[in-house]
Amino acid sequence: MKAVIQRVSHASVTIDDEKVALITNGLLVLLGIVNEDTQEDISWLTNKIANMRIFNDENGVMNTSLIETNGDIIVVSQFTLQASTKKGNRPSYIKAAKPDVAIPLYEAFNKTLELTINKTVQTGRFGADMKVELLNDGPVTIIIDSKNKT
Repeated sequence: MKAVIQRVSHASVTIDDEKVALITNGLLVLLGIVNEDTQEDISWLTNKIANMRIFNDENGVMNTSLIETNGDIIVVSQFTLQASTKKGNRPSYIKAAKPDVAIPLYEAFNKTLELTINKTVQTGRFGADMKVELLNDGPVTIIIDSKNKT
C-alpha cells in the first residue's frame, strides 16, 4: 500500500461538477493498493498517517500530528501510484489491485483511519473521474510505502 500524503490548507474532490469532499487544514492522501496488501498494511499505514508529526506547533516547528491538531482528511484511491515505469514510456499498472480486491481494502483503510483519528474521513469515489484541488501547505508532501516498514 502506497500513500502520498500532502499537508493542505484546503482540499476538495469534485465529480461531475459535484463537490463530494471539502476540507480546510489537514491532509490529502492519495492511496495506491496492490493485491498483496492486507489488514496489517492498513493498520500500520493508518497509524503512521494519523500520528506523523508534520503540522507546526506553537513555535512553527513540525512537531504535531493530525490527531493533535484535530485536522481533517480526504483519502482518494489512485491506482496510478502503483505504476511501473521501468520499461518504455508508457507506465504499466499491472501491480495495481483490481476493483474486487482494491475496493474492500480502500473501504477498510478509510474505516480504520476514522477509528484512529476519531472523526469522519472524507473520500473521493473509487473509479470515478475526479478533479482533486488542493493548496499544499509548506509544501509538505511525503510518500510512504507499507512494504518499506523497516
